[in-house]
Amino acid sequence: MERYYQPEIECASREQILAWQNERLVKQVQNVWDNVPYYRAKMEAKGLTPADIKGVEDLHKLPFVTKDDLREAYPYGLVARPLKDCVRIQSTSGTTGKRVVAFYTQHDIDLWEDCCARAIMAAGGTNEDVCQVSYGYGLFTGGPGLNGGSHKVGCLTIPTSSGNTERQIMFIRDLSATILCCTPSYAAYIGETMKEMGLTPDQIPLKAGIFGAEAWSEEMRQDIQNTLGIKAYDIYGLTELSGPGVSFECSEQTGMHINEDHFIAEIIDPDTGEVLPEGSQGELVFTSITKEAFPLLRYRTRDICVLSRKPCSCGRTHVKMCKPRGRSDDMLIIKGVNVFPSQIEAVLLEQGYAANYQIIVDRVNNTDTLEVQVEMTPEMFSDQLSAVADKEKQLVAALKAMLGIYAKVRLVAPKSIQRSEGKAVRVIDKRKI
Repeated sequence: MERYYQPEIECASREQILAWQNERLVKQVQNVWDNVPYYRAKMEAKGLTPADIKGVEDLHKLPFVTKDDLREAYPYGLVARPLKDCVRIQSTSGTTGKRVVAFYTQHDIDLWEDCCARAIMAAGGTNEDVCQVSYGYGLFTGGPGLNGGSHKVGCLTIPTSSGNTERQIMFIRDLSATILCCTPSYAAYIGETMKEMGLTPDQIPLKAGIFGAEAWSEEMRQDIQNTLGIKAYDIYGLTELSGPGVSFECSEQTGMHINEDHFIAEIIDPDTGEVLPEGSQGELVFTSITKEAFPLLRYRTRDICVLSRKPCSCGRTHVKMCKPRGRSDDMLIIKGVNVFPSQIEAVLLEQGYAANYQIIVDRVNNTDTLEVQVEMTPEMFSDQLSAVADKEKQLVAALKAMLGIYAKVRLVAPKSIQRSEGKAVRVIDKRKI
């Protein structure tokens, strides 16, 4: 049976959702015009005033906001409330350049936790559940967001944060945790460790997992589900918009419902910025219509995906986004060819390898090189060297067919690629570009 945290919102009619969006967008545009000089200047540069935005149909007129704007306005340039009204900051986990710092009023935190509570209930969570939150806490949004959502649902919450895998497993078993929240790569690692301890899925109390903060494939989902004996749900979010819970999967597991009472989603052509018709693949853009402290209008996420309004068997009426199919910026350009790490992962999983790999890009004598290091399964590791060399050749051919360029493949011993307790480091780009 499908469970909802706020059924009157999650199953609202299209007309009702549009009415909320129109009213909140108009208010938000006025808010940034009045309180954020940086935005006002961007709007004036396009010859706009708040009177030009009467509802969602005028959204396309507004200027985009990008990560560059956030860096330029750092730290306080996009804050729309006096600092005495703000109660928290969160920050991105990224390491390049200035970090993104997002601000929250208490009301912002309440709404964010509501979104995470919706995700937990969509995964079957109730106040009878024990929810282990193994996302990082601190500046990273994963831990605090799902911690708050878990409290709102009324779950017994275990705030383990990430790391110390033995302790994680001890708590899952001793406290009979039923829901696990962490990154998919960490869930796979926990599953791998449990398997090594000789635990079978029916000896693991977990029934559901809520995994996000990094890209993961359908094959990886199946793998985690089988190892832990759970149903694995996707969750999506960005620090810039609040954190996890911008969208989440329901029991259908065919995409994530966007919380449209808080966020308006558009799909644009990443090159021209033009809004694309429904069902097109393009870059995802979000406008936050209920945020008080740090409202972003038309924020370019760089995530490539498709939106769908097909009715969902779960009864929720909010638009669905597919799993991001790559990014318009973490795309690697190698010898002039666009390569997404997700394409490489798809080939590896299709060929029966686990999703433990690293992509190493370098430039030797002015020519790009691409090497994929892949962990063997324990069965393969016992094979003779000639068999390993044959497997490497097969992967080289499969990658060439997918990418159109040659990638060197090196099969390495099981467990030799460093495990990450946060986001997995998949790409090492040594080129000085």
